[in-house]
Amino acid sequence: MSATARQVSQLRALEAEAVFVVREVVAELSRPVLLFSGGKDSVALLHLAEKAFRPLPLPFPVLHVDTGHNFPEVIEFRDRRVAEAGHRLIVASVQASIDAGRVKEPAPGASRNRLQTVTLLDALEEHSFDAAFGGARRDEERARAKERVLSFRDEFGQWEPRAQRAEPWTLYNARIRRGEHIRVFPLSNWTEVDVWRYVEAEDLELPSIYFAHRRRVLERDGILLAESEWIRPRAGERPEEATVRYRTVGDLTVTGAVRSEAADIASIITETEAATVSERGETRADDRTSEAAMEDRKREGYF
Repeated sequence: MSATARQVSQLRALEAEAVFVVREVVAELSRPVLLFSGGKDSVALLHLAEKAFRPLPLPFPVLHVDTGHNFPEVIEFRDRRVAEAGHRLIVASVQASIDAGRVKEPAPGASRNRLQTVTLLDALEEHSFDAAFGGARRDEERARAKERVLSFRDEFGQWEPRAQRAEPWTLYNARIRRGEHIRVFPLSNWTEVDVWRYVEAEDLELPSIYFAHRRRVLERDGILLAESEWIRPRAGERPEEATVRYRTVGDLTVTGAVRSEAADIASIITETEAATVSERGETRADDRTSEAAMEDRKREGYF
């Protein structure tokens, strides 16, 4: 068997596993929702969910937790992708949570990444969702490596890694008590390279920021941040126009770019295969606040 054939076979095995997980959760729970940011992982996940039920429409809506600090290209893509497919989009706004007094913004223009937790939990409760599909992968970050495919959250939306259920032979126990819910990660066993190969194999469209382009950036704490109305140069910082791309999509104030000339998927796969740091480790400032930054947020109810 050729290397290309093995790669295709591996992708189809991962695809089959993910489709099985999606169908299993829909069969066992009553009100699931799919979290969709417009990033590459959620694009792949949405495509897998569509495949799971085609030719029928998705049996659940799509939810985006909007920080208000977004890349315009990603929001344009999100709206167009969902509208073209005819899915129901629910937008949970962090700004609305701030205005309602549910959360407090540390300072104007500060990162709203951690504030998303309250907005997400409020949206899940408002719509009585008992399962939320997400595009997280175990290779992204150490806290996510601890997580099961079905990740149980208590009545407060909190995650306790020591209280997760075993999943032998892909047998999933989705029983929950009233008020609890499950986060479901069908891409758990995928890698960043797997996602890119799947995007290539399925000819999936992604936001343009994933490909090399010119952008004004400044370096802060070792991360290239896009100059914007929320990111302004501080003393000693010198903005420059550089050729960059993004490995991950998130809050604009904490998501960094990488210098790259990769303008097509084949070039990106080559770069990714040579990378020694995960996309979150290289480009997400919110994961650098402490060694346990992601786990602390997840315990509070983060994605």
